[in-house]
Amino acid sequence: MEVAMPKDLQQDAILAEKRYKELCRQGRIFDARSRIISGDTQAWDVQVHEQKIKEATEKARHETFAAEMRHNDKVTCILQDRERRDRKQLCCAINNFQQTFQKPETRREFDLSDPLALKKDLPARVSDSDRRNTISGMQKFMGEDLNFHQRKRFQEEQNREWFLQQHREWERARADHKLAEDLHTQTRLKFDETARGLQKLEVLTRREVCAATKEFNKSQVMELTERKRQEKQKEQEDNMAEITNLLHGDLLSENPHQAASSFGPHRVVPDRWKGMSQEQLEEIRFTQKQQIQEKLRLQEEEHQRSMDWDRRRIQKARTSLLHERQQQRFQRELRRALDCSNLSLAREQYLQKKQINEASTSQPTEDFFSQFNTRSR
Repeated sequence: MEVAMPKDLQQDAILAEKRYKELCRQGRIFDARSRIISGDTQAWDVQVHEQKIKEATEKARHETFAAEMRHNDKVTCILQDRERRDRKQLCCAINNFQQTFQKPETRREFDLSDPLALKKDLPARVSDSDRRNTISGMQKFMGEDLNFHQRKRFQEEQNREWFLQQHREWERARADHKLAEDLHTQTRLKFDETARGLQKLEVLTRREVCAATKEFNKSQVMELTERKRQEKQKEQEDNMAEITNLLHGDLLSENPHQAASSFGPHRVVPDRWKGMSQEQLEEIRFTQKQQIQEKLRLQEEEHQRSMDWDRRRIQKARTSLLHERQQQRFQRELRRALDCSNLSLAREQYLQKKQINEASTSQPTEDFFSQFNTRSR
């Protein structure tokens, strides 16, 4: 009994997958509908499914919006009904208030439209002192004014009361005006006094600030003058000390040891060095001559080396040119032989094809056509 190894199972799985892909490819290629449409139906189905999902989502979204709109409409209707009911209750309350506290009998002009005015009205004349007895009423005539003195006294008393009331009002207005003027005058005087005090305080403050600034500036000027005097005195002392040092120093006395550097005996201080001796100059000239001769020798060697390299380069270029020409001749001969061989082969192929065409007279059968379209490749 043979045991299947994992590697064999993997190969079988790969072969099965390849066969399945081949069958799927043959189904796509040999299907006339798919071949005519020449499109990916699976992708189209996926797109249709996605479009349906999108439409369903859009429909659900619209339905959600519609439900929300219905809910808002219901809430709006409830609020409108509540507002209508509140308005109706308010109108009822206003009517009840009018019927309870604003009856027609309590109106000021009710006597003009009272239906029982004639029943409630007094007779045309009650007595001679009736106030309703006017001249146009024809109830009282000239010479029948029995209450003349009482009426005149009442009028005089009324005029006196009116005059006293006007006088009291005038006195009260005058007192209020005087009180307002006094209050305004006191306030203005107080403001003037405060402004004068502030102005005086500002003048004193400005005067003290100016005095302090003047004293500060004076002290600064004195300090600056003293500092300049000290700096000038110090500069004069430094100049005198420097002149003394220069007169008694090694610079003007031309001491040769003053140019010795602390970094080594072969180095000098440039600002103190007075020049080289004659022996040093001779040694330097001799060294320069040796360096010139050495440089001429190196230049000659470099020149000889350059000429040698040029000669070798020219010889190598000539050899390369000859080799290249030989290769070109060999390529031309090889191409010429290949052309002759191709020409002979073409002639033989043409003759062989002509003979096959002349000898072939049979027609193709069904077996010849059945061997096509068996695979997808």
